[in-house]
Amino acid sequence: MYIKFWGVRGSTPTPQLENMRYGGNTSCVEVRVNGHIYVFDCGTGFRNLGKQLVTEFQNQPIYAHIFISHFHWDHIQGIPFFSPLYESPDNYFFFHSSSRTRGLQRAIEEQMADPYFPVDMSEMAAHRHFYDIEEDRIAFDDCVVQSLWLNHPQGCLGFRIETDQGIVVYATDNEPGHPVFDKNVRKLAEGADVLIYDSQYLPDEYEAKKRGWGHSHWREAVNIVMESGAKELVLFHHDPDHSDGCIDSIVQKAQEYYPKVRAASEGMEISVVSSK
Repeated sequence: MYIKFWGVRGSTPTPQLENMRYGGNTSCVEVRVNGHIYVFDCGTGFRNLGKQLVTEFQNQPIYAHIFISHFHWDHIQGIPFFSPLYESPDNYFFFHSSSRTRGLQRAIEEQMADPYFPVDMSEMAAHRHFYDIEEDRIAFDDCVVQSLWLNHPQGCLGFRIETDQGIVVYATDNEPGHPVFDKNVRKLAEGADVLIYDSQYLPDEYEAKKRGWGHSHWREAVNIVMESGAKELVLFHHDPDHSDGCIDSIVQKAQEYYPKVRAASEGMEISVVSSK
């Protein structure tokens, strides 16, 4: 199993010189399990994933399961620019998310409706299937995906991918301090080989003016990884105003508490091999 990061920024894309080393595209993480493709969120990084898949598969069909944590812009805005959706009727994409606020298919399609976008989903040649999930355990041939609710305005799902090779957790857009959701994120992270976790704010920023905005900070990320027994922490969903230098300093501070910490960057790959 391996992980590749296509978008790591939170809230809005930041194509700025001071952000280029970690990247400015919004949330998109690809997980491959025995060659099968699982994608977590469809921010602007989803566009570059699409370009890579077209090059990799050429004239072969593309199959992928796509999990959307929630429908805020930075987690869906890459969908209209994902070229494999347009190019072949032999491509199959299976979208999984909650219909808590509105229908899953409707939520995805509405961002492309008049007057927001000039092309709607009727132009897409690929097969698209939509599956409503809540707090579930979904068994696939090569893995199990568990979802639990996190603490975020309008809701957000966190995901745990369990395989024979190891366990990866994708838990972005979560605010600490709620007993139910604090328990949920630790349950997802328990014993994981890799925990990808929201660290948008600095602890001081969060305390001063970001409470209630639905995001976390590096100190809480360290608390979770230490309390859950997860092995490696990957800080994710970087704030638009945090430069490469700022993120470097966050990693350095976090490593003073837990050594196996790094910050997600575009193009970064992690191979997961369980030590069990």
